[in-house]
Amino acid sequence: MKFNFVKKLALGLAIIYAPMQSMAWGTNGHRISGQIAENHLTPKALAGVKAILGNESIAMASNWADYIKSDPSYNYLYNWHFVDFARPMSYPEMTEFLEHNTEANAYNKLQFCIAELKKPGTSKENKLLYLRMIIHITEDIHQPMHTAHADDKGGNDFKVNWFSKPTNLHSIWDTELINFQELSYTEYVKAIDHPTAAQTKAWQADPIAKWIFESNTLAEQFYTEIKPGDTLSYKYNFTHLDILNQQLLKGGIRLAGLLNQIFG
Repeated sequence: MKFNFVKKLALGLAIIYAPMQSMAWGTNGHRISGQIAENHLTPKALAGVKAILGNESIAMASNWADYIKSDPSYNYLYNWHFVDFARPMSYPEMTEFLEHNTEANAYNKLQFCIAELKKPGTSKENKLLYLRMIIHITEDIHQPMHTAHADDKGGNDFKVNWFSKPTNLHSIWDTELINFQELSYTEYVKAIDHPTAAQTKAWQADPIAKWIFESNTLAEQFYTEIKPGDTLSYKYNFTHLDILNQQLLKGGIRLAGLLNQIFG
């Protein structure tokens, strides 16, 4: 009896832990951008979102796509979280690549989810799936390491240390920098959710390809600043905090713009 209990407990912990290994932005990061998005919805868009999500806020819905990685029936969604590149590209080159690449990735699956959610005949169950994925993917592609190098799995194989903790470049941007601020997601939102009207207008007018290009440009910058095995700490936080906050804010503002457009 005791052995069976231990096995069940271990299995439960494995299921809980599995999605935590590869979350984009981490739990707090997604919730920050999600809450920012909800703060900037039109009344009509907010009503449309609530009609699908019910009592689930955008902030809480933001992490669903990571949590269900523990369910094998959703394995087909794996490639929807990122779009990696073999080499640096100019904006025209990247736009061309994104428009013609047929492999499942964050760009083409975000477009797919938007189109499906807009269809009048889409079932309630599928509307919930597509809305949750639109929220999550939009936030994902504002985490620069989700638009990074294919050969190191978006920085997952780029090993570094965060203070004395062994980690990787991807995780630095997923969780370590955000957690280092020691703020709840609501406190974080209050601190950074102050875009100007001009910023909001410009960011929401940008096409999705530009979102990805901006993130990839940042990822390429990060690769040049350090080398594998480096220890990152206070200085890295100081020099990158503005970038972190800008990407979290842009993700939320652009998600709001997208949802305002979808729900008219």
